[in-house]
Amino acid sequence: MKKLTQFFVVAVLFALYVSPAFPQGAGAEWSSLNQEVIALYSQGQYDQAVAVARKALTLAEKNVGENHPNVASSLNNLAELYRTQGNYLRAEPLYRRALTININILGPNHPDIAISMHNLVLLYLSQGKYAQAEPLCKSSLAIREKAFGPDHPDVAVSISDLAGVYSGQRKFAESEPLYKRSLAINEKSLGPDHPGVAVSLNNLAVLYESDGKYPEADLYYRRLLSILEKSPGPDRFKVVQSLNRLADLYRTMGRNEEADALDQLASMN
Repeated sequence: MKKLTQFFVVAVLFALYVSPAFPQGAGAEWSSLNQEVIALYSQGQYDQAVAVARKALTLAEKNVGENHPNVASSLNNLAELYRTQGNYLRAEPLYRRALTININILGPNHPDIAISMHNLVLLYLSQGKYAQAEPLCKSSLAIREKAFGPDHPDVAVSISDLAGVYSGQRKFAESEPLYKRSLAINEKSLGPDHPGVAVSLNNLAVLYESDGKYPEADLYYRRLLSILEKSPGPDRFKVVQSLNRLADLYRTMGRNEEADALDQLASMN
């Protein structure tokens, strides 16, 4: 069986936030370098992107000092590139430094702090470091609930992060209601066919398959597929990935003919 995966919401990249307390940014050259990093990242040219991101960080530190939000953005960008490459040892101190800068500038309860926490959580989830991830999840959730109320999509992200911590530890009874709450928020606030809803459906499908609840997994995989297939400009890789996972699930359930049909459909996409 193929390895089960979750469509965790990706880390927030390349935010060019400038605090009102810092009206002067790192400059046009720094902004241009960030755009180049974005382009290289989107093309999968990670080594080149790392080199440019390092240059952007050095320039930001030179132009605005070490404790400016532009520096935090550059740190976050470089950390995310390292995380994407699986270089977790290099990514962690950069994420942590970015978080510290943002807390010092914005205060510990600003909603943007939750973004930095989310990115660090994803790093820890990638490594199975659940004890480090859990308090960050709870802090970001508290910040977002206070700032936005209980039914905001950003709240759903933090809830899903916390669910991922419990799911990774196979604490399915704790994870399930959180994933369901995240799904309900996204359906209400984003609409039934939004990519954020697809993320929630996938996470629940993976949870149920991991817990041996195959009929429930089947239901959520099919709902996920219906969104991916009718979305404008769908990501074909995700469609094929979901078809393959559903085929694997059907083989586990002994539904081999249906599994073969899905494999055939996947090969046509």
